[in-house]
Amino acid sequence: MRVVASRSSTDRTSLSDGEGLAPFDPMRIEEEGADVHLSAIANTNEVVARCSLWWSDVPPLESYRVGVVGHYASANDKSAAVLLESVLDHLRHRYCTVAIGPMDGNTWRSYRFVTERGSEAPFVMEPTNPPEWPLQFERAGFARLAEYFSALNTNIQVRDMRVAQVAARLAERGITIRAAERTALQDEIGRIYQLSRVAFTRNFLYTPVTEEAFRTQYAKVLPHVVPDLVLLAERGGELAGYLFAIPDLAQAARGSAVDTFVIKTVAILPDADLRGLGTVLVARAHEAGARMGFARCIHALMHESNVSRNISNHYASTMRRYTLFSKEIAP
Repeated sequence: MRVVASRSSTDRTSLSDGEGLAPFDPMRIEEEGADVHLSAIANTNEVVARCSLWWSDVPPLESYRVGVVGHYASANDKSAAVLLESVLDHLRHRYCTVAIGPMDGNTWRSYRFVTERGSEAPFVMEPTNPPEWPLQFERAGFARLAEYFSALNTNIQVRDMRVAQVAARLAERGITIRAAERTALQDEIGRIYQLSRVAFTRNFLYTPVTEEAFRTQYAKVLPHVVPDLVLLAERGGELAGYLFAIPDLAQAARGSAVDTFVIKTVAILPDADLRGLGTVLVARAHEAGARMGFARCIHALMHESNVSRNISNHYASTMRRYTLFSKEIAP
């Protein structure tokens, strides 16, 4: 078995994915700014494991020089071991002192492994992986860097008694909440981007992203957006916070009735006067979902230390856990 390095989609196009490995679109190498793509090639000349590496434009982590491992897939443990050994060697030669993964370049894209699956089926925009993949990282010496979870509220009719009082206080401070308008969604995405840049700055492994890249990501889901599930909190006409939710289209893809919606993002400006706004937005989303006939709501992909966990705990129970891994690299 050998490992081949590709630095462009053209290099990768000549390779054939082996049985048991989902096809990979080589255009992602360039579109998502990977510095190199690695393919473990079996004696049959087929790709049996793959990943991309980033080191030029990566999230910060303390005093480390970070290398990121994403686009990961492996058909078996042997090919994973060969690939991950090559990963560490490549990053060492680029003077990286820690490898982080799985992450497709940054936290705006897909990252984390599912490590506690639970009984619920995957939901829309959720990362998925075979159970073997995180074990392959651990065998290669990676340890758990950060933990995340998703929670399921099976009864969105339940009300948080604190909300009315908090909502009244926010209203006294000039905060209004409204649903987005479908005809103005493109403009709203621009405002959401500007707020996200400020609200997420202190998030773990945050990196800035251009508005063009942000809009490109949202363009994939905008045709499926239900405006009543996109809530905008404003103060003096300026956006102070938002909640972005979407119906669970994965249910429809499985041929099931869509009775669940997914709260993907809640973002609030860092302002003491806005304390409690996230709680109110989640409560309003539950109310809107109930009016539209939804029965359940998923609070998606929250960091264990995020304030969203406190909000979620009033309504929902953990349904899935995820892990981001890291490994220090010796010179």
